[in-house]
Amino acid sequence: MTLRSAFAEATTRWRPANPYVLDAALAALALFAVSLQWIFPDEVDDPLSWQGWLLGAATAVPLIWRRRAPCTAACAVSVATPAQALYHAPPPDVMYGGMVVLYTMAAQARPWQRRLMLTGWIIGVVVTMQHQAHQAPFEYAFHLMGLVAAYALGVLARVQRAYTAELEDRARRLERERAADTARARAEERARIARDMHDILAHAVSLMVVQAEAGPVVVRKDPDRAEATFDTIASTGRDAMAQLRRILGVLKEELPDGDTGGPRLPLPGVTALPELVRQVGRSTGLRAELRTSGEPRPLSSDTEVAAYRVVQEALTNTVKHARASRALVELGWTDDHVCLTVTDDGRGPSAGSGGHGLIGIRERAAACGGSAETGEAPGGGFRVAVRLPVAARRETALG
Repeated sequence: MTLRSAFAEATTRWRPANPYVLDAALAALALFAVSLQWIFPDEVDDPLSWQGWLLGAATAVPLIWRRRAPCTAACAVSVATPAQALYHAPPPDVMYGGMVVLYTMAAQARPWQRRLMLTGWIIGVVVTMQHQAHQAPFEYAFHLMGLVAAYALGVLARVQRAYTAELEDRARRLERERAADTARARAEERARIARDMHDILAHAVSLMVVQAEAGPVVVRKDPDRAEATFDTIASTGRDAMAQLRRILGVLKEELPDGDTGGPRLPLPGVTALPELVRQVGRSTGLRAELRTSGEPRPLSSDTEVAAYRVVQEALTNTVKHARASRALVELGWTDDHVCLTVTDDGRGPSAGSGGHGLIGIRERAAACGGSAETGEAPGGGFRVAVRLPVAARRETALG
């Protein structure tokens, strides 16, 4: 840290807590400068009388209130300065108080106030010096340049203060925006996790319930098939636990010592759809079929997961609510989109059933920049149709 920056930081910290101390010290310094003509009189001019000194003090003492009441202090100094100059004692060599109040007005006052004060001081100095004898041209220039320089420094201070305030305000806005973005990201992540857990649990529990309901009948009629049924229930539960473990694992950067968390397998995507359709058909007796068309395109990771979850949730609703015997999953690729359609021959979700799942399907599609439509199929039954952008068009779709 440089000496200048350290001094500026110390001044910034000390000044707001002691507003009068600095101004009082400045007024005392100006008073001492005015008193020099009294302490060390010029041999050419008449010595400064005590009346002249009092007028000189009147140009310095109001500086104590220059920041609390800038206009009042400026008017007091503006009256005392020409009075001292026109008094029979010699005028001040330098208008210390005038330069300070001009600086203060330029830094703090309103535009019309500071312009009026500058104009008044320039005119006052010229008129006052006209009444003085033996005034050289350089003295005019000296006094006028001193006033203009003080005013310019005040303008610079005001601009610097405004610039600093703008930077601080911008920093506060950025901090608020960053906090809002963080809160929004957390909310979106919570919603995504909730959708994933809903889809996983609803799918797994639906398959397990179907198998468990058929279990007693199969045990009595076909013991060999009953064993396969219970194996399916167990494998479905293990698969659900593995998927939940992967989802919850991403919430923790590190697991406790001794807990490896199992293999961090990638989340399922489009390539896992054939196995999903086979699993549903094998576990529930639903005649599920997958048809694909077009040339596969690269998808982003979240679009891959969304495509899998959409089909999973649609098949889960078919098993739970539609009372269907057949389901057709169509996967169609185009240059810009992948189209997923799940159609069954059932009656579709009834009122109060399947609502959260269908809402989750729409939210997943929207989060990836796609769209979703649900409703009655043209030939009867229920249909879920989703369009998701491929990786090359995802940023454009999301805007």
